[in-house]
Amino acid sequence: MKLCTIASGSTGNCTYVRTDKSKILIDVGISGKKAYQGLDKIGVSPLDIQAIFITHEHLDHIRGAGVFSRKYNIPIFATYKTWQVINTKIGKIETFNKKIIEVNDLIIWKDLTIKAFKINHDAVDPVGFILEHNNKKVGILTDVGEVDTAIIKELQDCNGLVLEFNHDENMVLACKYPYKIKRRILGRYGHLCNDKAAKFLIDIYNKKLEWVVLAHLSNDNNVPELAYITAKTLLDINNISLILHVAKKEENSPIFSV
Repeated sequence: MKLCTIASGSTGNCTYVRTDKSKILIDVGISGKKAYQGLDKIGVSPLDIQAIFITHEHLDHIRGAGVFSRKYNIPIFATYKTWQVINTKIGKIETFNKKIIEVNDLIIWKDLTIKAFKINHDAVDPVGFILEHNNKKVGILTDVGEVDTAIIKELQDCNGLVLEFNHDENMVLACKYPYKIKRRILGRYGHLCNDKAAKFLIDIYNKKLEWVVLAHLSNDNNVPELAYITAKTLLDINNISLILHVAKKEENSPIFSV
């Protein structure tokens, strides 16, 4: 299984995953044009994309999903509650391309098994995903205010992980955002800060885990170097060695394999 983030950040998110028989996108929160360009950089035609899986309804995760689905006849998978919200946001989608997923159900897509699990975020029914192929697992967890024991259990045997490192708490507290927005970001249903994300890595670490993509960084309240140093420092203290990569908002990541 191979993974590449096409875009990652507060302004848009899109992740490409492929196996021998499967080629899918997790979220299309960038324009259709940018998604096309990102795929083209890694030699992938949008005509090859077989499915789109949506984590939740916020614009930075669905912006180009409707356009991509209509232009290339691609089914979109989302929970029922999420569909109720995005119906009016992404434009008309053919009924046969509207696919409903249930939290904790296993979706078999060709040679890929996909599981949606519940997360804490201020959306109607937000989920993370676990992708499994040939007994190897990749977890995708972005837009989560707080990680609990259930989430730790879901992700503690992954081989690769895309994890939110959204903000530095001190930068949020010092920024010019209104208090209400600061409270949202820092709250249980907001976003994961660097320190909590790094601690989460320690909690879920297993010897199979090879790499972690630090994702969904805030444009205003984080910097890549700070996210990286926060993760690396805590890993070093715990004698854990992992490949760390900070995803950029409008650049492809390297292609990671498990």
